[in-house]
Amino acid sequence: MPLSPPPLRLTIDGDALMSNWRWLRARGGRAACGAAVKADGYGLGAREVVTVLGNVGCRDFYVATWGEAEDLMPYGWDVGFSVLHGVREEDMEAALTIPARPVLNTPAQVARWKPTGRPCDVMVDTGMNRLGLTPAEATSGLLDDLGIDTLMSHLACADEPDSAMNADQRTRFATVAETVRAKRYSLANSAGICLGPDYAYDLTRPGLALYGGIPVPADRAQQEGLQQVAHLEAQVLTVRIVRAGESVGYNATYRAKQDERVAILNLGYADGYGRGFSGAIGAVRHGDTPLDVIGRVSMDLIAVRLGDRSVAEGDWLYADFDLPKASAQSGRSQYELLTGLGARFERRWL
Repeated sequence: MPLSPPPLRLTIDGDALMSNWRWLRARGGRAACGAAVKADGYGLGAREVVTVLGNVGCRDFYVATWGEAEDLMPYGWDVGFSVLHGVREEDMEAALTIPARPVLNTPAQVARWKPTGRPCDVMVDTGMNRLGLTPAEATSGLLDDLGIDTLMSHLACADEPDSAMNADQRTRFATVAETVRAKRYSLANSAGICLGPDYAYDLTRPGLALYGGIPVPADRAQQEGLQQVAHLEAQVLTVRIVRAGESVGYNATYRAKQDERVAILNLGYADGYGRGFSGAIGAVRHGDTPLDVIGRVSMDLIAVRLGDRSVAEGDWLYADFDLPKASAQSGRSQYELLTGLGARFERRWL
């Protein structure tokens, strides 16, 4: 434990996380509902996420690399882990030791894994052109004699429900699924779940929506059941009077038009609170009252105009971090905002 508590708090609402998973599971119909916990549970703590969701019945978890899988071990629950980036030659020792399945993405990975005789997942590229076998490779006989648990693909435009690419990818995936035998088939991420039951197949793989993100921002009203999970607070380091005409912060981008009380908070872009919140775009709250962030966000500090609010050194203020709203304000994606939350926060689970 550190000698002194940090001046930043990240409170993570476990009940909201469970509620979001239940909402997504219900939207997926008969499909099982997994959880992407890569990037340390989208910045919130993968081990804690697995524990919380395991308690409500989630049994399929997805990480990016074998290092992330190893960080979750040992794990005594009856759950499955899959490593989305497959298995490099350098990964083989870990892959044969850690109880997790590789998601095979290339013919070389298939050739590397097949002699082990162990179960695997397989990714098919249906149009995103990142990871995955081409449909032709997948149906060529390359996958014969593999014990495939889950055959999967990934939607590129699911957050745009009217995109023709969604139906095109579903059709391509269905064609491959007719030929390639697997225990389960999986296509939908968070936004894919919102496209309806035709995309759910046997297993869905939500990520962003679990953590309070809105996967289809243009249709937020249809996703009102999703709750904010991550809550940010920063401590006031000092309160000062800025005289009329004086500036605040780097490059003097803000000048006071009258004498103002200003709080300096221990929060900045090194903590994931980016410069896009500068210039009264971002806000913190004192109770229910929003307080503008003034001047430029710096590495470790922000300045907040207090008005008549009774705020003193040592008080805690709540940083607005509703993900779709913060994304629109800052110009950063909801994914960036979550995964960019720094290590200096005290992470507290409710």
